[in-house]
Amino acid sequence: MTVKPVLIATRALPTAVEARASRTYDYHASPEAEPLSVSDLPAKARDLGAQALLVTPSDRMDADVIAALPDRIAIIATFSVGYEHIDLEAAEARGILVTNTPGVLTEATADIALLLLLGAARRASEGERMMRAGTWTGWTPTQLLGTDLRGKRLGILGMGRIGQALAHRARALGMNILYHNRKPLPKEEAGDAQYQVRVEDLLFQSDALSLHVPATPQTRKFLNGARLALLPRGAIVINTARGAVVDDEALIAALRHGQVGAAGLDVYDDEPKVHPGYAALPNTFLLPHLGSATVETREAMGFKALDNLDAHFEGRIPPNRIHPTA
Repeated sequence: MTVKPVLIATRALPTAVEARASRTYDYHASPEAEPLSVSDLPAKARDLGAQALLVTPSDRMDADVIAALPDRIAIIATFSVGYEHIDLEAAEARGILVTNTPGVLTEATADIALLLLLGAARRASEGERMMRAGTWTGWTPTQLLGTDLRGKRLGILGMGRIGQALAHRARALGMNILYHNRKPLPKEEAGDAQYQVRVEDLLFQSDALSLHVPATPQTRKFLNGARLALLPRGAIVINTARGAVVDDEALIAALRHGQVGAAGLDVYDDEPKVHPGYAALPNTFLLPHLGSATVETREAMGFKALDNLDAHFEGRIPPNRIHPTA
């Protein structure tokens, strides 16, 4: 009888993903209400004789945690595209492979970016709160006046798959698309989007700015006070990328003073902690990191994570292996 590799998941996964994992692995997952703490993960892995871990962006796998893992751990599969929560150099030093799940959450995340854009522009949070509080007294000509998006300029910082998918959606609203990347895209990918060589030129022209860049030491707090000041007064800021790319204090100040008219945010620095200044403002449209939160997308992410694990245990190179220099 073939002995199944032992796999530990730190959190409950979609039912279909767990069913597949259970067929292939000696699978151990924590219940939804009691996720496995990373501080307890090394001992759990040792007790169960685990060879693989399936973690999430909420699990900070720093050097100390990785150093404490038992020698049998050969691979860490993260249920995410981003991998800044894993110390890749520490994993490499231990000979542990790390994989991620790119390419399956583009459409769902672009949908959320569009939702944030529309919600921020049309003051949806204020209206929704009014309805729940029972304070709506009826239609008036000046009530909760928002901003038309037709004809406005949408600046996209980072024109990768998600940025391109948002551009496609925004064109249907009649928006004009500008973007900044390390280099311009081929015409078949950019379409009518106008490339801006300097990020300053993008900011200066963006009636709405949507962030789609990874969290790196170079992008941390990229959108700071100086860059926010370059936006047209009353611009809208959207972030579905990483909370770390925004300087919270600077954005909150810009929202208070009207330099930024509204912000739609789905990601936050140091999640699940959220700067309390955002919730105190009426002109913020806030979501709890829902970018990939559809059944179809989360199942696809889980299956891709399992594809990576399967490849390793079948003696192949995982298709989405991350290298420390990535």
